[in-house]
Amino acid sequence: MGLKGFVEGGIASVVAGCSTHPLDLIKVRMQLQGETTQPALALHSTSTHAPPHPPAPKAGPIAVGIKLVQQEGVVALFSGVSATVLRQLLYSTTRMGLYDMFKNKWSDPNAGGSMPLSRKIAAGLIAGGIGAAVGNPADVAMVRMQADGRLPPAQRRNYNSVLDAITRMVRNEGVTSLWRGSSLTVNRAMIVTASQLASYDEFKEMILKKGLMRDGLGTHVTASFAAGFLASVTSNPVDVIKTRVMNMKVEPGAAPPYSGALDCAMKTVRAEGPMALYKGFIPTITRQGPFTVVLFVTLEQVRKLLKNF
Repeated sequence: MGLKGFVEGGIASVVAGCSTHPLDLIKVRMQLQGETTQPALALHSTSTHAPPHPPAPKAGPIAVGIKLVQQEGVVALFSGVSATVLRQLLYSTTRMGLYDMFKNKWSDPNAGGSMPLSRKIAAGLIAGGIGAAVGNPADVAMVRMQADGRLPPAQRRNYNSVLDAITRMVRNEGVTSLWRGSSLTVNRAMIVTASQLASYDEFKEMILKKGLMRDGLGTHVTASFAAGFLASVTSNPVDVIKTRVMNMKVEPGAAPPYSGALDCAMKTVRAEGPMALYKGFIPTITRQGPFTVVLFVTLEQVRKLLKNF
């Protein structure tokens, strides 16, 4: 299908991304709960022998959402939405289009045009990795714009738009800052794309083959929700580390809070326990489920509309 697959995937991805943006923002805020990236404060408290403060209880997604609206207004639920649109246009359009190309190339005509699960997974891994590398600058901007409201006013970056964020990152931190956390982004995208796209196709084929439902909205919703759940479970730990690495503030002349992904993972687990890697899982599944449903339902409808083109 060539270019058509990129167009269909891009339209579906932008619709899904904008529809679920507030849930993604809440997920990011939850993933940053409990993060300690101010060693100076920690040093000061130990030098004065002050008793350590007990950790603040972690708020759930509803509480985080209510607090966000109360403190920053309803509009804050769409902080960074311009970055989401750009991210979907770069990352998701690329991965969806490439996966469609691989699927058409690797499908077995003797098996009704279906593709073995192993090839679906391979197609998802390759497409996701390439898409993530292309879309990483928008991903960094999106994370920072979504997280900005949780910082004290003096520490906020106050980006006006995704273009302003990217321009200031390049000017203040260098071009390489646009690909900060890119290894994590690529790893996460490979996992998400392989589990999401491959499992959707597999679930859909299984439902139709067993005659459980006809090829229609019910099948698309069921297969896409199952794919969204699987993608959430497999990708959440990488997503937590990615969020923290991308959001870290590097002061001139000072060592960064994390030297890399492994260092971030170790510090997170050491300070907050292994389950910290599943922080934000409820909003992740709450967002990933609807996102995947909207993505594939929209994709199926767009395919019908563009069938004759």
